Order: sequence, then C-alpha cells, then structure tokens
Amino acid sequence: MPPGKYGMQEEWEKEGDQNILMDFLLPTGIFLKFPVPRNDTIKNIKKMVWRNAKTEALYCGLGDPEGYVFTCINDTAEREELEEESRRISDVRPFMCVLRLVAREGDRGEKLTNSHISSLIGKGLHEFEAQKNHEVDEFRSKMRTFCEEKALERHNLPWQQWMEYSFPCDLEPCCSPPVHGGTKSKHTKKLFINVKFEACDESFMLQQDPLDIPVALMKSALKKRATVFRSVRQEPEDYTLQVSGRWEFIYGNHPLRQFKYIFSCLRNGQNPQLIMVHHSTISKYQEEQGQLCSQVGKIRSQSRPPPLPMKKQNTSSLWSINEPFYIHLLQGSRVNADEGMKLVVQAGLFHGSELLCKVVTSSEVTVCSEPLWDQKLDFDINVSDLPRMSRLCFALYAVIEKTKKPRGTKKKNKRADCPIAWVNTMVFDYKDQLKTGEFILSTWPSVPDDKSDLLNPMGTVEKNPNVDSAAGLLIRFPNIRPHPLYYPPLDKMIVMERNGDAVFATKVERMRLKEIMDNKNSTEFFEDEKELLWKLRTEVRDCYPESLSKLLLITKWSKREDVVQMVSLLRNWPDLPAIQALELLDYSFPDPAVRSFTIRCLRKLSDNELLQYLIQLVQVLKYESYLDCDLTTFLLERLTAEETSTTSSCQKMTVEDLKLCIRQESYMEALSNLMSPLNPSIILVELCADKCRFMDSKMKPLWMMYKNPSEHADMVGIIFKNGDDLRQDMLTLQMIHLMEDLWKKEGLDLRDKLDQAIEEFTLSCAGYCVATYVLGIGDRHNDNIMIRETGQLFHIDFGHFLGNFKRKLGINRERVPFILTYDFVHVIQQGRTNNSEKFERFREYCEWAYKILCKNGTLFVNLFAMMKAAGLPELTSSKDIQYLKDSLALGKSEDEALKNFKVKFNEALRESWKTKVNWMMHSLAKDNRP
Repeated sequence: MPPGKYGMQEEWEKEGDQNILMDFLLPTGIFLKFPVPRNDTIKNIKKMVWRNAKTEALYCGLGDPEGYVFTCINDTAEREELEEESRRISDVRPFMCVLRLVAREGDRGEKLTNSHISSLIGKGLHEFEAQKNHEVDEFRSKMRTFCEEKALERHNLPWQQWMEYSFPCDLEPCCSPPVHGGTKSKHTKKLFINVKFEACDESFMLQQDPLDIPVALMKSALKKRATVFRSVRQEPEDYTLQVSGRWEFIYGNHPLRQFKYIFSCLRNGQNPQLIMVHHSTISKYQEEQGQLCSQVGKIRSQSRPPPLPMKKQNTSSLWSINEPFYIHLLQGSRVNADEGMKLVVQAGLFHGSELLCKVVTSSEVTVCSEPLWDQKLDFDINVSDLPRMSRLCFALYAVIEKTKKPRGTKKKNKRADCPIAWVNTMVFDYKDQLKTGEFILSTWPSVPDDKSDLLNPMGTVEKNPNVDSAAGLLIRFPNIRPHPLYYPPLDKMIVMERNGDAVFATKVERMRLKEIMDNKNSTEFFEDEKELLWKLRTEVRDCYPESLSKLLLITKWSKREDVVQMVSLLRNWPDLPAIQALELLDYSFPDPAVRSFTIRCLRKLSDNELLQYLIQLVQVLKYESYLDCDLTTFLLERLTAEETSTTSSCQKMTVEDLKLCIRQESYMEALSNLMSPLNPSIILVELCADKCRFMDSKMKPLWMMYKNPSEHADMVGIIFKNGDDLRQDMLTLQMIHLMEDLWKKEGLDLRDKLDQAIEEFTLSCAGYCVATYVLGIGDRHNDNIMIRETGQLFHIDFGHFLGNFKRKLGINRERVPFILTYDFVHVIQQGRTNNSEKFERFREYCEWAYKILCKNGTLFVNLFAMMKAAGLPELTSSKDIQYLKDSLALGKSEDEALKNFKVKFNEALRESWKTKVNWMMHSLAKDNRP
C-alpha cells in the first residue's frame, strides 16, 4: 500500500455533530447506506437500521434487535463487538465507516462486563491476551474468583448485615454534646419530619426528638397511620426509612440527628423527607443481586477448565547461595541523544527508598540508536542477602565535556549529565523466584532539568507500554544454578525466641530510648541510635508499638539475619490504630510482611473511615510491585462496584446551541438516570435542558440541573468541566472534610447552623482561615470564595496548594498567610467597629481549630506523602510536603506552634489591603478577557 493516510481517524477527530455516511451489512445479505450523526449512539443507529430495513427485501428474516450486535474493525485493526450500545459512534471510531450486524453469541452479560472493563482501563481485553503475561492472567482469574465468592457470601448475609454492607449509614462524627445522666434534654428542639409510605399517597408530618433512634420514628409513623386510617397496626421491624430521592437509608441505633442527611436539614432549617419502605421491596433487590451472582458463578464454573497437574522440579533456597549478585547489560535500542556525547547506564539495587549497595555505572559508549555495552555489572551484595522486594533501578544518560574555561582558570573541566530515561524492574518474579534470562525494558523519559537523582526507585516497575517509541535496555539475569532459586517463604522465617536470646536494657538505655521515641517527627538517626533501637527492638514492640516505622527504617534489609528477626518480631506486634498504620503503605516499606500487617490494622476502619482515606489507598497501589497483594484484595473485599458515566467535552457554542444539543434523544438518554459523581446514593433522573448553561469561567464548565424524583426535593445541580485534573481538588476537599471531622470530635463545630447568618459566617470563616493556611491554598480571589444565603462561607477551586502561590512578573500575587479582609471583620463584628468581643471570639475559634490540627499533624503529613505516586504537579517529592510540616509546626511544642499562628493571624489582618488590590486586579483582568 503506498504511503498516505487511510481510514476515518481524521473524520472522527473533527468537532460538531455533522453526518457521516456509513455502510451497513445485514445478516440477510442486504446492504444499506445512509448518513448518521457522528455523535449518535450505537443504540439509536440500530433503530435507524431497522427503520431503513423495513422497505428492503428479506426484512421478515430479521428478528428482534436485541438478538443482534454490530461489529466493526477498530483503529488497531481488531474486530470489535459493540456490546456497549450507549457509546457514540464517534467514540468507537471504526477504521472504516462500515458496521456489520451479526447474531449475538455467548453470554451477553459477560461480554458487556468485559466491554465496561476495557472502557475503564483504556485497553481492550484482547490486548492482555496478546501480551501473554502469566502474572496478569493468573491475577485476573484469581481476583474474579475472589470477587464472585465474596458477592455470593454477601448475598447470603442476614438481612441487617446485608443492609450494613450495601447501604452503610452516612453519619456525622458525633451527634451532639453529651447528655448528662443518660437522659434526654428537656430543652432539645423538636424535629419535624415528613414521612411518606411507599407506593401510596399516605404521608404524615411527625414531631420527633432529634436524639431518638430511627425505630422510634417508625413507631410514631405506624401509630399515626393506624389511628388515621383505622388500619391494623404493623411492626416497625418490617420497615426501613429511606431518604426521599436517594438510595440512602436511616436505620440502626444511631440518634436521628447523627445521620448526615438529617443533620444537614437541621442546619439549613429544612424538614427531612423520608419514605417508609417495606422490607419486601429491599429483599427483592437483594434477590436480584443474588440471582446475578449465581448466574455468573454458574457460567464461570461451566467454562473453567480443570487445573493442570503440577510438575515437580528441583529448586533451591536463595539463602544457600553465597555468591555476589550481578547482571549483564547487553545493549540499548531507540536511543536519541546528540552526537559527540557518550551514553552511560547507572544501576542501583533498592529496597523501598534504601540503597542496598553502591550504585554501579557502566562504561561509556558512543551515541547511536542501538548502543552496545555487553558488560557485566557486579553489585556489592550476596545473592543470599537480597531482600524479597529488591528493586533494580536503571538510568540512561549522556555525558559531554563542558566548554573549556579561559586561560588562567585553575578549575578542571566538569562533565554534565543529561538524563534520558529510567526504568525499574523487580529482581524476583511474582512467584518468589529469582529472575533468569533476557528482558527488554522499555524505559520512561526522564525530566531533562532534574539532575539531582538519575535513579527513580519510587517509580513504577512496569515497562513503558509505548514500546515503539520508548528507548529500550536489554539486560540478562544470570542462571546462577541450573534450577530455579526461590526466596524462602515467610513461615520458615519464624524465629523461636529463647531465654538465652533475651536482651535486658539498662536504666540509661531505657531513658535514651524514651528520648528517641518521644521525638515523634524524627526519621533520621545517628549510628549509635540505630544500634540502640535494634538492640532494644523487643522493648520497642512492648512499650512503643506506635513507633514501628522507626524500627523498620533502621532494619538492615540487606542482611538476612536481621530480616528474619524483624519478620518474626512483626508476627507478635500489637495492632496499631488504622490512622497510624497508613504510614506503612509508603514505598519506603515494601516488605510483604509489613504490608500484610498494615492491612490487618486497616481492617478495623469503618466504611465511612475507609472512604475518607480512599484516595490515598488507591494511589499507593502504585507502590505495589506485584498485582496480587494484600492491599488489592482488601480494597476489592471492602468496596462495591459503582458505575460512572462521562459526558462529551465542551464545544464552542452559545447557551441556546447547548440546550438544542442536549435536547437530542441520544444526549437526553445518555445524560439521564445516572448516579451522581458527587454522591452515588443520589440518582440524576431527568436532565432539565432549559436550566443548563455555561459558567462564567475561562474553561466554560457546564452547569447541569436535574429533577429529583421526590416531589419535595429540590433540583440537583452538578458542574461538568473538561480538561482539568481534579485530583488535587479532590485531595484538598478530602483534607478539609478530615479537618472538619477532627474539629467535631473535639466538640468544635465550625459549620453548625446558628440563629443568625452572621454567626454562621463567623464560624465557617474561622474554619477556612485555618484550613487554607495549613494547606497553603493559593489563587484565592473573589471568584472562588463563596457564601450561601445562610451566611456560610466556603472556598472552591484548589488548583494551587502547599504554598505554590501565583506569581506575575516575578512578584508574588498572594502576600498574606490566608484571606481575612476588613470586609470579613466588618461582618464578624456585626457592623460595629467597637465590637471587639465578637472578633476575639472569632480569633479564639481559629486558635482552637489550629491546635486540633497540630495535634494530628502527622496524619496529614502521612496522607500527603501517600499521594506522591499520584503525579500531581505540586506534589512529587518529600520536599513538597515541607510546607505542610512548617505550617503545622511539627517538632514544636503547642505553645510555640500557637505563637507562630498568632503571628500569621496578625499578618493576615494587617496586610489585608494587599488582598483587596489583588482582587481588584483579578476583576479587571477578568473583564478584559476575550
């Protein structure tokens, strides 16, 4: 085929909703050709085929449309079945404008599931099969079996336990100030709740004590119903309360006001709207889920082939090999560098962040596309001392002589390193076997300006999938023995502690140990401190179990005797509070025994607590070296699958164009009946095209409004924005929610609905002053600081944090620690300049809130550290977290921390005029925006 462009790819990349002329091949042998809108769904196109086929011959030979599926040749030249019919043809992007209609074969549910998986991971499942990766294949098979077994196990749970799993209660950290004597307060304000019975028009407005539990409300509703309609009394145990318009339920022994929905209604002065749902309705849903699980399991069991018999083979323990470890660096491929330079490869063995031995550097070779080294790289470590999670890290870089200095300069010429690429690989495979043979490692491009660390031990051990364009390194692991070498299993590492091995600490050593342990924020130790910690490791376990991370950091993982001791010690280590254990999921702690212990501690997290830290738990999956790990299993075990939906990108159009576009059948169908991405319990039922609009922002996000199925509920709005990485916003909002929970647990509620909007403003302003200062939130201006009608102040748009403030012409545009303008003070003081009492109370709230955060400073630092793997531009290394450590005054006493905050508070107040100038300039720039 001559050079040129083929296929329809350029056509699919165009914007707009113009028609595309397509060919359709029917199973009856009939050929159809007609135009279809490029943004139409497969489902609508199928309807058009049936309409056009009515006038053609052999139409009677076509059956029900559900019995057929379109196939096409996709852009990777693979035949693809288009099972997911809600997709647009422009998203499918067939190579040619030809769709073939064929009869459906096999299990449609399984095919549809595979289609969803392919869409989510951005790679067709057939591509995995083409890779012939045994680890991927085994992991997928194992996890599918695991998930099916868990689903069946959950289906068989007793009703109450099934509810707790499927619809966990959404609760506030605490319901109210403690009630003395265990009795209800006589002064508690009554709660008015509208309760409606499902499938009928019967509803009642009931008055209830906010501290009553849900069963009391259900008793009142049933009693009222029996009285009004003179019906037979029913038992409250046959019902459950559902939040109107949501898949959210009110049940259990929690006070009514502790449920977030009811708490929110109280704060906003609204009456909660609840529905009395009979258990038979929920049981029907449970049975449907169980039938689906049974069908999938049955299909899997029928299709699963019998296991192959295991072949016996000779193996040896790694610990029996007392020889130096080495590899062969053979050659490179697709290397791109300037002529006249020399190419060098650096190799280092790491265990987490610890370098196990001296870095090895290859010889220099002349730049070319396929440089040849053919060199043995020896590492100063014995094979028997290799830790199980040893990671081999490579860096490819170029060197060149710098320009010669003028005569008379005594300094010698220096060499400049030009990073090109990096790649990591594990020394052991997923079956604990020491790798042997040749491996082609397709590399990841290095950051050209970062010359500090060429090696990247924190990076992934996966190869770059863009093998056709990435530079490659060909290496060979030696065959040290003619048979496989395995790392000893953990159960053989258990060390029986004998009385003769006991170590008794002197009084001086115990005092010194206490000093080290009391310094909560120190992770750097002198050699004598390391020796003392290791010597008294049993005492650390018994007296300072929360300092496990310190002991792990000083463990010599390149010394197998110490590894055995640590693993044995870990077997009897007391469980840590889940919040403290999170720290151990950092890449600095890769040992399987450590991560297994960590997951054991995390199992104590409630569903709501787990959700609070879910962002971090998903990100640290990147630190896992193998697919099958305890963290993966834990997350699959605890999480339910939620479907997500996406919408098309914003196009340059007027508001009327937008409404006209959305009113199309394909758009209305695709954008209706969705789970809210903000709250999965809320169903976005019907999109209101007339209420949709563009927002006044540079990226022109869409404001989308939905009708709620409840007649009493307000419309639900969401904002859709295309092109922004919202993970940083999610992380910031997560931290603000966590701060709020910590404040409430300490009895400080900075969002409670008070009698006057001014009080609401005062409390919410205090919360955001402290939160934005601690997190170093930047780009604060009058467009992203909002206020509700209730007086509550809140911030949006967290694109800059950790002190990354905007600069203009080299000048810092934000020169205050946080936003506290005199306008804010004017409101706080109720418009009176001499109302210092109100302002001092506001200051006290800020100081109290700050002290609570400082007390939990390590938690915030650990959560940010776990996000380093996310690749956020303002959070890539430990240096980026230094701002947080400084703002939380880690390592300082409470008095020192508070003194520093008072200085920042006064500075924010004194320099508030600069904020007003900045806001004025922002408004001018916005008004002049094209």
